[in-house]
Amino acid sequence: MQREDVLEHALHVLEREGIASTTLEMVATEADYPVNEIRNFWPNGEALLYDALRYLSQQVDIWRRQLVLNEELSLEQKLLKRYEALTECVNNHRYPGCLFIAACTFYPDASHPIHQLADQQKKAAWEFTHEMLTQLEVDDPTMVAHQMELVLEGCLSRLLVKRSQADIETARQLAEDILRFAQCRQGGALT
Repeated sequence: MQREDVLEHALHVLEREGIASTTLEMVATEADYPVNEIRNFWPNGEALLYDALRYLSQQVDIWRRQLVLNEELSLEQKLLKRYEALTECVNNHRYPGCLFIAACTFYPDASHPIHQLADQQKKAAWEFTHEMLTQLEVDDPTMVAHQMELVLEGCLSRLLVKRSQADIETARQLAEDILRFAQCRQGGALT
């Protein structure tokens, strides 16, 4: 049994069924492994959820590092690339980014390891945005990073409910507008 294979299947089930409904048996069926083998590594659903989110977090971190190192994209394109990635996910009936928001909601205690893991991923997303905005030398990159992440998290929250491509397009346009507005302020066009 390949650990990553099971975690990938677990993510599919979690995205489709939600955190509250996902069971080890469902993941075992999806992964086509006996549930007893799954239990050898993850004694309960919470342990599997933690590992699945940690695995997803690692994938997102790798994607973000590759994006930062991509010299073919401008800083603006790098900032907006997440919306293209979301579009690709929705086209493939995948909603992975939503799992971090759902995890914080399902485990509201900030000291719970699953909540902390999800919160770390949200902080890493903010830091990525802040770094790109700082390099762009926009006016008040901290505030603009908060605005852009709020739009992204709102989009992800909507995807939990509606799973609509239109919401991604709306969020992307709003993020572009925030970025343009911040660049205009930086250039003195709004003073």
